[in-house]
Amino acid sequence: MSNTTTHQTVFLTLVRTTGERARARILIDSIRSFGEAMSQYPIWLFEADTVKAPCKSLEGMGIQVLPLNAPNSVRRYYFGDKVYACARAEEMTPQEAQTLIWIDPGCLVIKPPLLFDLGQSFDTAVRPVHIRNVGLTYTEPLDGFWKGIYEAVGVKDIQSSVETFVDLHHIRSYFNSHAFAVNPSSGLLRQWLDTFEVLVKDEEFQLSYCQDELHRIFLHQAILSALLVTTLDQQRIRLLPPDYNYPYNLHQSVPLDRRAQALNDLVCIAYEDRTLDPNMVDDIEIHEPLRTWLSTNFAPSGLKNE
Repeated sequence: MSNTTTHQTVFLTLVRTTGERARARILIDSIRSFGEAMSQYPIWLFEADTVKAPCKSLEGMGIQVLPLNAPNSVRRYYFGDKVYACARAEEMTPQEAQTLIWIDPGCLVIKPPLLFDLGQSFDTAVRPVHIRNVGLTYTEPLDGFWKGIYEAVGVKDIQSSVETFVDLHHIRSYFNSHAFAVNPSSGLLRQWLDTFEVLVKDEEFQLSYCQDELHRIFLHQAILSALLVTTLDQQRIRLLPPDYNYPYNLHQSVPLDRRAQALNDLVCIAYEDRTLDPNMVDDIEIHEPLRTWLSTNFAPSGLKNE
């Protein structure tokens, strides 16, 4: 075990490009600006070797920049380096740590994400997926994709289900991975990598069930979901409320009775390719002090970049 930090909770993220590095800088600033008691938690920023030069300017202030050299079998696959980074973080984490919080660089923290802190009571904190995509409704028979995943984690099927937030499908448990928390002592992130490697190297599975882009993109998320519900006590899975991982990238598709009225009301959001420049956002309210902060970070004159 590394003695990289002795803090009980660590934030994690990963960048693969200089554009993602700029987003990660804004994400980190949001944690530091709005995280309150969590604002000074350590942050581990993994940098894939596809980024041309290491980001020395982000080091310090509780931020550690860590090179990530994922094996070819993993990094050639959608989000494989994310799975690898999580497993590396779990391996590095001291025994006394209770929580690793993963947040994608295309996300922001707007209020202290207190429910990500697992403490002694939970082993994970997750949101259901926003849309069904490759998920299966609870009454459907298993397709080859999910059957292969469940077999890889050692079960024939699962009995738990969730409701998707945007398109309102009742599906077998399938969780969003923009941001989530895991207790590193569970060993779940290593299992995630091991299972992912098995399935991306399984030529029959790949040729039969992962030929289309959608299944290739969401394989990592489907495997994580299967592991969460088959390896953890269901009472130790914290299902997060809708103000966590709110899909601003899908805001116009969110049902009106679920649609956020103001960004300030949310804890953390995924925005992906949508701008958060307050001068260009016209579909959600933004109040101070968030409005000024977003102007500083997202307006063309203030956008932080490398």
